[in-house]
This record gives sequence, C-alpha cells and structure tokens, in this order.
Amino acid sequence: MESNPSTMQEQSPCCLEITMEVHSVVPPPHKSTIQKLKTRLKETLFPDDPFRQFKGQPTKKKWVLAAQYIFPILHWGPNYNLKLFKSDIVSGVTIASLAIPQGISYAKLASLPPIVGLYSSFVPPLVYAVLGSSRDIAVGPVSIASLILGSMLTQQVSPTGDPVLFLQLAFTATFFAGFFQASLGFLSRLGFIIDFLSKATLIGFMAGAAIIVSLQQLKSLLGITHFTKKMGFIPVMTSVFHNSQEWSWQTILMGFSFLVFLLVARHVSMRRPKLFWVSAAAPLVCVILSTFLVFAFKAQHHGISVIGKLQEGLNPPSWNMLQFHGGHLGLSMKTGLVTGIISLTEGIAVGRTFASLMNYKVDGNKEMMAIGLMNMVGSSTSCYVTTGAFSRSAVNHNAGAKTAASNIVMSITVMVTLLFLMPLFHYTPKVVLGAIIVSAVVGLIDIPAAYHVWKMDKFDFIVMLCAFFGAIFISVQHGLAIAVAVSIFKILMQITRPKTVLLGKIPGTDIYRDLYHYKESVKIPGFLILSIEAPINFANSTYLNERVLRWIEEYEAEDPKMHSNSSLRFVILEMSTVSTIDTSGVSFFKELKQTMEKKGVELVLVNLVGEVMEKLQRSNEAGDFMKPDCLFLTVGEAVATLSATIKGQSSK
Repeated sequence: MESNPSTMQEQSPCCLEITMEVHSVVPPPHKSTIQKLKTRLKETLFPDDPFRQFKGQPTKKKWVLAAQYIFPILHWGPNYNLKLFKSDIVSGVTIASLAIPQGISYAKLASLPPIVGLYSSFVPPLVYAVLGSSRDIAVGPVSIASLILGSMLTQQVSPTGDPVLFLQLAFTATFFAGFFQASLGFLSRLGFIIDFLSKATLIGFMAGAAIIVSLQQLKSLLGITHFTKKMGFIPVMTSVFHNSQEWSWQTILMGFSFLVFLLVARHVSMRRPKLFWVSAAAPLVCVILSTFLVFAFKAQHHGISVIGKLQEGLNPPSWNMLQFHGGHLGLSMKTGLVTGIISLTEGIAVGRTFASLMNYKVDGNKEMMAIGLMNMVGSSTSCYVTTGAFSRSAVNHNAGAKTAASNIVMSITVMVTLLFLMPLFHYTPKVVLGAIIVSAVVGLIDIPAAYHVWKMDKFDFIVMLCAFFGAIFISVQHGLAIAVAVSIFKILMQITRPKTVLLGKIPGTDIYRDLYHYKESVKIPGFLILSIEAPINFANSTYLNERVLRWIEEYEAEDPKMHSNSSLRFVILEMSTVSTIDTSGVSFFKELKQTMEKKGVELVLVNLVGEVMEKLQRSNEAGDFMKPDCLFLTVGEAVATLSATIKGQSSK
C-alpha cells in the first residue's frame, strides 16, 4: 500500500517551504501459520535459543556440546587445575563451617530431626556440582523454605505425635518440589512463571517471613516448653506472654549473649568484606563454645535444653518412605508446590546476582533442572528441600570460590562430620540454634530496598506491604498468595486500561510528543493525535473505543464556537507501541471508523507494526476500511499530507 504523493511541501511560520518525503507503507512479508506458530513457541519456550551452539558443528562435536550442556561439570572439569582447587578448598571448608550449624538449625525450624539438616547438606551439593551452572551458589537448607515446610505439614500432622509420618510427608513434599522445579525447566521450560514473584513481592515476603522465623525462635531463646504451633504474629506473642512462667533466665542469658555475638560478627563482616570469615565462622564457634559450656557446667540439668544423641553415618535411603497415595497426598503436593516455588526463586535470584557481579551467564532453565533433580535425588536420600542459600553463597563468593567444586569440598567436610563427629553435638544447646537462625534471617529484612520501592512505584509498595503484613498476621504462604494476587491485579489493570496519550508538535521540528509532558508542544488545528501504548485485545477494546470517543468529545468541547475550518477533521492514532491485536482489536478499528464517519471525522493510522497491519489487511477484503491515503509511517508525514489535502480543498 502506498500513500498518495511522494513529496509534500509544508509552510513554516517564516513562509519558507520545507519539502518532506512521504514514504510508502508496505505490508509485511508473508508468513504461513506454521511459521508464525513455530516462531511464537520458540520465543515462549526457548527464549535463550539453546540449540544455536549446535549449528554448523560436526556430529562428534555436537555430542560433546550436548553432554556439556546437560552436565556443566564436563565444561569446566577438563580444565580444572591445582590453582583452582586451592581456592575451592578454602571456600568449601569455609561454607561447611557455616552449613553444619545452619543445617541443624534449619531442620529444627522445619520440625525435622537435626540430623536431616546435615543429610541435606551432603547429597544435594554433590548433585548440584554436576548439574548446576553457577560457580558461586552454595547449596543447602534455607530458612524460609524450612519454615513453610514445617508450618504447612504441622497443620495436619504432629511432628512429635507421629514423627514417622511427618518425616514421610516431608520427603514426599521434597520430591514434589523437585519434580515441579525440574518440570518448569525441562518439560515445558515455563520458568517465566516464577517471574510473577516481583521484586517488591519478594522484599515484603522475605521481611515478613524473617520476622515470623525470628519470633518462632523465642521458644528456644526464652526456654518455653509449651508453645503455639501457629505462625501468625498475634498467636506467637500471645503464647510468649501467656507462658511467661516458663521463661528460664539461664536460657535467656546464654541465648541473647550468643545472639549479640553473632550479630556483631555479621556487622563486622558487612563493614569490612575482607573479614567475611568472621561471620562465616561465628555460628560454628557458637556451637563449639556453647557445647563446651553445657558439658562443663552440666547446664542440661539447669533448664538448658540440648539436642541429644544424633545418629552417626551417611544418609540412609528414603525412597521407601515416599508416600504417593493415602489421605495426605494432597498436603504433600501442595507443600511441595509452595516450597518448590519459594526455593527455586531464591536459588535463581542468588545465582543471577553473583553471575552479574562476576560477568558470567547462568542458564535459568538449567538451574531449574539442577535444583529440581537435586531435590528429587535428595528426597530418596533422607534430605528435605534445598536450594542456593544467599548467606552461604555470599560466603562462598567472598572466600574466592572458582568453580562448583567448592560444593563438593563442603559435602566431603559434612561427610566427615556425619561419620566421625556426631557425638560432639550431643550437648549442643537448642537455644544456640535459635540464635543462629535469628542472626541468619535478619539479613532478609532489607529496609533500603523497601524505601527504594516506595520512591519508585507506590503501587509496588502496596504489593510489598500486602506480602509483608500477610506473612506476619495470616501465614507465610497466604501472605505470598495475597501479594501475587495483587500483582496480577496490577497487570490486569494495565492490560484492560491501557494508557492513551495526546500528542502535540514540538515547534520547529517534525517530532510529536506528549502534550502534558512537553509543555512547548502544540496542538495542530483540525487534528486529534493520540498514541495508544499497549496491545489491543478483547480485554481492552471496549475501553479504548470509549476513551477515543471521549477524547473527541473533549476536543470539541474545548471551544464550541470554533470556526468550521479549524474543527476536527482527522483523528490520528500513533500505533508504534501496539505490538499485536486480536479479532476484538480489529472490530475496535472498524467500529471506531464507522462512528467517526458519522461525525465527519476521518481515522488515520500511523506506524503499524507487521502483525497488526497483516490482520487489518485481512479484514479489509472489501477495500472500504484501510485506504492507502489513511496509512502513514510517521505522524509528521501524516500531518503534512493531510494538511495539504485540506488546503487544496479550501482553495477550490
């Protein structure tokens, strides 16, 4: 399709003639339906185009590349050397010193036997070292997933009343979490689903969950034996003060002393990153020192609760404990889904954070598969949900980890602990585990990030508050669900109520911009120039029709006594940001054109993208809708051409 004249002359205020070339508007190249579907599926399921590395390669090389893609260890393993190993062994031992006390503590948070936390710090890191693409991630249990797993399962099963069933459900939930994670990355590559957890949602959710986790530790820090199983702020605080007669001054003294020590160590490491080892070693130092104090002073006889005997040996198999039938199957699947999403989001966020710092790429889909398979294998080896933990990964990064072999070193260190050092934890006080948990989750409360959200987007701040207060006052999982629902509502509002902008001309140029943004821009008499800033579909076509007609009414109402030669003649729709339309969108244009023809106004379309033009062409079989003289590449060309048309008609 071509517009009428090839050149136009426009009169400037100084009576100088400006010649403007009017370009042809041509339809896009033809594509079959199969080609379009193939392109759309490729961009949806394979946005990273993982097959491009195989193009033009010999068959043998393709097999090597495929093996390296599936098992990243084959990519960096052949070039591994002693220099890299020295760095990895230092970082591996360092994160093991953090992983051992945290593993025991987080298992307690999940209402699981402490030994399960150590099991979960042994097998999963080995699996991730083979399948993972990040060299900085340190794998193990994490606080939020542990809290959610324990709170969801305890709603129906008591970990003390029926510990075997509770353990079975925990392993089954871990299997479903891994299956869901691997499915997102492997079967359908629908990893974009986790993008519904926006940054604002995660900031609020993490802060709320951190507060709930900390409040739960009051049971250990105060020495309370009868404590609520509920997770909300009000039930927890009610339980704390209702059972004040159970408070133990010995427990309080020990707990808060070690908590202050841990927080000071964390502060030192934050102020001086080179002293990262201070906060990394602090939990293990607390465990060793508190265990010695309890043993030396027989504190277990004076109100200090201890872990007790832990089973020696490596992970026993647990595939026979997975329950894929019975009345609790739904609970296991729901728990696995929620913990899977949370742990996957945290793991990928951690991997991408350190990858951007060190200027290397992390494949999100491979990470989903690695974390998923890691949890599936873990569920069969007495492990519960694990992922890339931010605190351990930060220590791993600062300790100088060069490859994923640091996870292997950590696993070997944990293995040695499981085989030979378990009796040493017999007198470890539970109050120290509570202090370790509190010091670990304090970092999840990011006040500067919350303030930044407030400054940038007030609606995102509301979403953040929904996640925060929902997690605190209802439950962690419900707080997350509320925040996601509010985020989706925001997206739906943006889709169903797209923005339309009134454009004006910047004097001395052919540039048209938002009249309310650029105050120097001016309206063109006889023209209403609008920009539609969203795809047009069934969800917003009715609104857009009403909004454009309202723009016309507002234009006509500005000066009822307008001269006829300056009354509205053309409505120009600038369409550069309309990426696609559906059948309702096509009907919108037809109905709008018919309505405007009754008013004596002509509809003009500018800068149509390929897909939009193609669909409008198909609807124009009768030739009465998309006329060549109503299509232009730029607003400037449209105004120049149509102004000349008006001038020619008036001269006659």
